Amino acid sequence: MAKTSRSPRFWSVRKLLGAAALGLLATASSQASAADPIKIGVIAEAQAIAGASIPQAAQMAADEINAKGGVDGRKIEIISYDNHSSSADSVRAFQRAVNDDKVNVVIASYISEVVLALEPWASRLKTPFITPGAASNEISKSVHSDYEKNKYTFHGYLTSAALALSVCDAAKELLVEQKHMKSAVIMSEDAAWTKPLDVGYEECLPKIGLKVLDHIRFSPDTTDFTPIFNKIEGSKPDVIITGISHVGVQPTVQWKNQQVPIPMLGIASQATNSTFGKDTNDAADGVLYQGVSGPDVAVTPKSVPFAEGFKKKYGNYPSYAGYTSYDEVYYIADAVKRGGSTDADKLVAALEKTDWEGTIGRVQFYGKEDPFTHSIKYGKGLVTGLILQWQDGKQVSVWPKEIAKGSLKFPSFIKVTAN
Repeated sequence: MAKTSRSPRFWSVRKLLGAAALGLLATASSQASAADPIKIGVIAEAQAIAGASIPQAAQMAADEINAKGGVDGRKIEIISYDNHSSSADSVRAFQRAVNDDKVNVVIASYISEVVLALEPWASRLKTPFITPGAASNEISKSVHSDYEKNKYTFHGYLTSAALALSVCDAAKELLVEQKHMKSAVIMSEDAAWTKPLDVGYEECLPKIGLKVLDHIRFSPDTTDFTPIFNKIEGSKPDVIITGISHVGVQPTVQWKNQQVPIPMLGIASQATNSTFGKDTNDAADGVLYQGVSGPDVAVTPKSVPFAEGFKKKYGNYPSYAGYTSYDEVYYIADAVKRGGSTDADKLVAALEKTDWEGTIGRVQFYGKEDPFTHSIKYGKGLVTGLILQWQDGKQVSVWPKEIAKGSLKFPSFIKVTAN
């Protein structure tokens, strides 16, 4: 059979049509990709007092962003997983989120042990990962010591070292200068995050004028705090400086029931949730705790609207980790927009350049050269934290004075030096 002769013009037209078809396919693929949702996995302690706010606040932020058109037309989709406060469940959820649900980034946990278990998985699966509430120094120190491996992890909350500084800065003004206190006992649960916290306390408390008389670490499984409070009372300190997160209700109720005459100030994660007063039958009155924001506290212009919106939607004010997870969804969206991509490495590069005014202050991350690489920066004009006190069933900010809504007020069984 004779070959059919084709003119050069025929082959030229065919080539152009083929190129055009390929171009159309590429454009369609690109448009589909541009319309794909930005998937954020949220792994949290949904049944815990401090953890319940994490997925709720993340969803609230996503709804707000989506209502305004999303990120360049792309919607944010939150996929939540309850980790039951378990590291093993968290690892399984992380693997499922990345491999099955194809998330672009993960927000996970307020428990340091959980976050430290997830950090290697963020590395293996090359997935950006931010904690809204874990504090252990080791999280960001690991990023610093092996940046290429661990660069996917971001510490979206203050480190234990920064938390100790925040507590000491507040205690200097509230307790030493106002109440002329001179001595303290440190009381912390035995956990990964409190080891560096207590080191920080032991270093900074004497510098502000509080002599450390004793240092008590107890198991988070403790149910009877009577021997602990008896031991503390025997030392006769002016204040108990706390580092508690997994516990909170039990020691607070027993502090009130036993009429321990010594005030408590420090980190008390459960006290950050607005249900804590009811959870303790108002035994919380008088408790002073460090937070990053709080009800009716205008840390930034965004703080109060978020807190009120959260209460309207969920029936209570958020815990500290609610404020941070809300901010995290916003600055993840901002990073995607600035970086123009959800590609993991591009997203990491964009997150490193974060400069976002959220509900807790101005959020920036420490760089490669800092020992706390990828942790949020602590300091004036950035994130400093604040001190709130439970008063008459409400959370009242008492420090720093620029945003304080009240002054110190203790129940009658507490003995403090007069001004």
